Amino acid sequence: MKVIDGKMTQRNLDTIRNLGIVAHIDAGKTTTTERILFFTGITHKIGEVHDGKAVMDFMKQEQERGITITSAAITTRWKDSQINIIDTPGHIDFTLEVERSLRVLDGIVMVFCAVGGVEPQSETVWHQADRYKVPRIAFINKMDRQGSDLPGTIGMMDEMLGANPIAFQLPIGLEENFRGLVDLVTLEAWEFEDGTLSVKSVPIPADMQNQVRQYRDRLLEKLADFDPVIMEKYLGEEPITEQEIKQAARRAVLNLCITPVFCGSSFKNKGVRKLLDAVVDYLPSPIDRGAIIGHSVANPDLAISRIPSLSQPFCGMAFKIINDPYVGQQTFIRVYSGEVHSGSYIINATTGKKERVGRILRIHANDREELDVLQAGDIGALIGLKGTRTGHTLCGEGEELLLESIHYPETVVDVSIEPENRKDWDKLGAALGRMAMEDPSLKVRVDEETKETVISGMGELHLEVVVDRLLTEHKVVAHMGKPAVAYRETITREFRHTERYKKQTGGKGQFAQIEFQIEPNPHGDLEFVDMVKGGTIPREYIPGIDRGFRETMQAGLVAGFPMIGVRFVLIDGLTHPVDSSELAFRVCTAHALKGIIGRTQPKLLEPLMKIEINTPDEFMGDIIGDINRRRGKIDNMRRHRKGSQKLNGTVPLREMFGYANTLRNLSSGRAGYSMEFVRYELLPETIALEVIEESRKERGK
Repeated sequence: MKVIDGKMTQRNLDTIRNLGIVAHIDAGKTTTTERILFFTGITHKIGEVHDGKAVMDFMKQEQERGITITSAAITTRWKDSQINIIDTPGHIDFTLEVERSLRVLDGIVMVFCAVGGVEPQSETVWHQADRYKVPRIAFINKMDRQGSDLPGTIGMMDEMLGANPIAFQLPIGLEENFRGLVDLVTLEAWEFEDGTLSVKSVPIPADMQNQVRQYRDRLLEKLADFDPVIMEKYLGEEPITEQEIKQAARRAVLNLCITPVFCGSSFKNKGVRKLLDAVVDYLPSPIDRGAIIGHSVANPDLAISRIPSLSQPFCGMAFKIINDPYVGQQTFIRVYSGEVHSGSYIINATTGKKERVGRILRIHANDREELDVLQAGDIGALIGLKGTRTGHTLCGEGEELLLESIHYPETVVDVSIEPENRKDWDKLGAALGRMAMEDPSLKVRVDEETKETVISGMGELHLEVVVDRLLTEHKVVAHMGKPAVAYRETITREFRHTERYKKQTGGKGQFAQIEFQIEPNPHGDLEFVDMVKGGTIPREYIPGIDRGFRETMQAGLVAGFPMIGVRFVLIDGLTHPVDSSELAFRVCTAHALKGIIGRTQPKLLEPLMKIEINTPDEFMGDIIGDINRRRGKIDNMRRHRKGSQKLNGTVPLREMFGYANTLRNLSSGRAGYSMEFVRYELLPETIALEVIEESRKERGK
């Protein structure tokens, strides 16, 4: 922001880059980010992941495990551009952190390991970015490792992701001899001196001339498909300028037509500065991303747009919440239009409630800078918001609209949890409540029958970190039970029913009558549809019916597991002028659902996991046989590198507890695997009966 004669004016928005660094675990995201912070002057000493000194991994659990758990935000500058960076986790258990970051970013750098290529979480993140139509460039890291393969990784990107990748750089030297880069746009070459940070310009090596010509020709040929200027000059064999190539490539990236590929070794400080140049040259600014589209709060069919301009009304999205022991709740927001000032009042359009902005902070990982205002294109944290949660839309008063919220993945693992000291029950409940508010992929509930507190998450590591944070951040020693599969319940046929609830106790009674249809919902969500005509049920009682439906579904009606894939259509009803109330309709709904559930042919669902196994050839038969015995299925296999294969398939989570030890024994410790949730499927009847019986025993039935 500039200040002229005491008045604020809008900055040049086309110099802002809201950037995410995303990848599979261990591909080198955080190391790449640390080098970016060093080369842009934010840090004066390079922090390393392996020694727990990385700036972006500031949580104790991240430093101990050497992985990123929570997305961290930091603001820096390169040349004339402001770069807001979010470093995201690579482990599948923390995929929500990636999801909510992608929702508010303008562009991403996808980091791939030059040895591992496209790995399972790379695919997941890529498809998440597709959902939000986020432009991206790729950085092939670890080019100095044995087995590094730039052409092979580019081929995997094309085959597995449909990325339309184009090499913009070529390495000078392979594996341990990797020492420099050739830029295929400028036709310049550089070499990096080991043990130093210096880069020197060198002639393109003679033995690379043919390779450079081939790759440069391929680059121009691909760009010609999307740019008429390049097409005309390419076909006419006219010279094409560096500026023309960059402009054409930038347009193609913004339209999701190509993925420029760069390479280097972040750990050895090779290629990171050239990657920063690429971020500025090819990734979008808020202006490039254009207007954000929402809809009217009163009329969901009425679309409303906001362009990234200071002259537009304020509109932003809350995408992350952190409870900081020093400043309280920090609500991270992306500002899409207008501006928000400290001390001002804004409207949470999702809830309809007014909120006061106490303070505004720009976050530098675990450090913070106080600001007076956030403007269009900014990412920052607001202090003082009480009722705002992840995915909520924030607006100026009288200028409300609703933006598309954030997709939350399903939880797949349940564990019971209790404090070591019985006096800490209230403390445990409050701590879990705060953590669930920060992390919507963590679910907390109390089983009504066993009275146990149950937490649900994305995997065993996710829940282990929760328990660790309870101790380190909230000073509560807690013990987890044995991890269990997070089954779900659903219905397989529709049923129409009328229920009357009448209770007289001497004074005012309770009366409600509802007619409804319950049916399978192919979208997999719980859906409440109000079809009441003529006001037979007053509007003030409808929320009670909706709440009764959702509470009953959450408690489960077969074996105590939450129900999904159910639509409740409210058709008609009756009221009593004295005895009817919202509570009466809520209770009536719950009674009705419990009474008729058997007529809807309820079934149990189990989480199905996508699995990828990397194994030497000689162990393939035993591993595939073991997966088959676990009710799994290998869908395809492909050559990973010489002498090894990648096996891809699906397998029920129920069969996979303890699989790491089995795989280690089957492969003499030489195979590895990763899993992620893909969908819920019907549980076979014989196993479903076992699960129901086990649940009844645990619940004292």
